[in-house]
Amino acid sequence: MIERIRWSDGYSISRLIKGGWHLAGGHGAVDPKRAIADMAKFVEAGITTFDCADIYTGVEELIGSFRRAYPSLAASVQIHTKFVPDLPELATLDRPAIEAAIDRSLQRLGVDRLDLVQFHWWDFNVRRYAETAFELDRLRRAGKIAHLGVTNFDTAHLHELIQGGLSIAAHQLQYSLIDNRPAASMIELCRAHDIAVLCYGTVCGGFLSERWLGRSEPGSSFDNRSLTKYKLIIDDFGGWALFQELLGVLARIAARHATEIASVATRAVLDRPQVAAAIVGATSSAHLAAHAQIDGLILDSEDRHAITAVTDRRRGPAGDVYMLERDRTGRHGQIMKYELNAPPSGGQSSEKALHGVPPP
Repeated sequence: MIERIRWSDGYSISRLIKGGWHLAGGHGAVDPKRAIADMAKFVEAGITTFDCADIYTGVEELIGSFRRAYPSLAASVQIHTKFVPDLPELATLDRPAIEAAIDRSLQRLGVDRLDLVQFHWWDFNVRRYAETAFELDRLRRAGKIAHLGVTNFDTAHLHELIQGGLSIAAHQLQYSLIDNRPAASMIELCRAHDIAVLCYGTVCGGFLSERWLGRSEPGSSFDNRSLTKYKLIIDDFGGWALFQELLGVLARIAARHATEIASVATRAVLDRPQVAAAIVGATSSAHLAAHAQIDGLILDSEDRHAITAVTDRRRGPAGDVYMLERDRTGRHGQIMKYELNAPPSGGQSSEKALHGVPPP
């Protein structure tokens, strides 16, 4: 069984969420029939909550196909999607465009109401983010959205929305043993306003695994685009030597508990205050058995002290949630794409820049 958590209004999700952006390309070829069958296996294992986005090419449609193929399983599934308008559209985004995007997600997923819509805004210098958030709230009150959330907001701008009277159910953000930025101020804000924290990047795109233990520092070329992003985070954390030290500690803890490094890293984040769930990226069900182990994994004081003995020596990453990624001239911002809704020439959408993934 997979742990579940119930929000204040009774909404229940699995504490492991099946991520969808790995199915949008860049992590190997995707077989739609296999992907749909794998979704069924996740639900049968107790991972009933799926994460996707309007900009994740074809993923909302895949989940819609799963719902049609497995209606009995789909009845127990919660679907979290995102509303991510393109950067050039922010200044002129209006009510019809916002509602059309939500209607498009409803149609792709084949549902009458979206369980959770997580709102992303590329540039807070474009001041229409509050107006847009309240337009989404209007659609919530109209019944098209059950819960409204945000993703990658910093503390000041999330606080502004809350002070304006917006009811925020969840915040999806990057949080891991490597990236501790949410702990500076965001976690306390979310705790004060009963906002569930949904974490991505808990295993740093696969870096927190046995695959990288004892390996020499890699160069700039990776077979997995998300590794490009998380290597930058490792550099900020303290570099490859400190990262290897952390991997060694996690490996010893994993051996004590007969589990894997990724499971220990995920459990450590799930145990943090205000964290409701962790998103596990998966192109298949290959690691489903390891995911299932996380529920029964209990880290004791010895484990936690061993981890913090390394992580307390971090150098970064510095700043508030997603601030480094918002600097379009910086190392983190330069690897992103900001126009994801309109397919470029060739018919294939661009990449998952929301999480900092470079183009192919």
